[in-house]
Amino acid sequence: MMKRLFKTAAAAAFWSAAIALSGLLPPATAWAQKFVVTPVAEKKVAELPTGPLFWQIETFPTLAQAQAAAGPTSLAAEVSGKVWLFTLGPKGSPGHGGTAVTEVGPVPPVTAPEYLLRINHAGGPPGARTPVHSHPGSESFYVLSGRLGQRTPHGVSYAEAGQAMNGHSPGTAMEVFNPGTTDLDQLVMFVVDATKPFSVPAKLP
Repeated sequence: MMKRLFKTAAAAAFWSAAIALSGLLPPATAWAQKFVVTPVAEKKVAELPTGPLFWQIETFPTLAQAQAAAGPTSLAAEVSGKVWLFTLGPKGSPGHGGTAVTEVGPVPPVTAPEYLLRINHAGGPPGARTPVHSHPGSESFYVLSGRLGQRTPHGVSYAEAGQAMNGHSPGTAMEVFNPGTTDLDQLVMFVVDATKPFSVPAKLP
């Protein structure tokens, strides 16, 4: 199962363009100072571990060490000056040799013929927000700095720096935004149906 890392400026530009073409965001030239979303790692897997699942987050000294420690449902990425390893598995699973950061979950169940695990790096200045959209799976967050807001049909939730926010069920309409007074910097963890479009426009009540 192949792991893809998007670390170069060219790759970031490619994915920015891809997201813009999806209809969810305007072209990069228009949203450079707004909510920016950059995929940094992803892989497809045929099956997930059984039982309730959590995202286990660790940090490592180097990307090579994180990649060497990665398991079948792990993703390694270098973001905001740190090396991260994200592993989807049961709560309290043994770590992979890194420094434990947190666990996020339980991830709402997703049933699919094939799964896409993806890590995004996202954020923007105060007031920045995404268009209302949904995913065919769960989107969870870990805030590096700033303040995160998420609006769904269930209401509005917030998370501060160093806090996590668990995801919602597949197909949940959402708007992600920066309600704070400083730039928002966050990591976003996805487990979605790989056979469906990653994001589609949606409406909130």
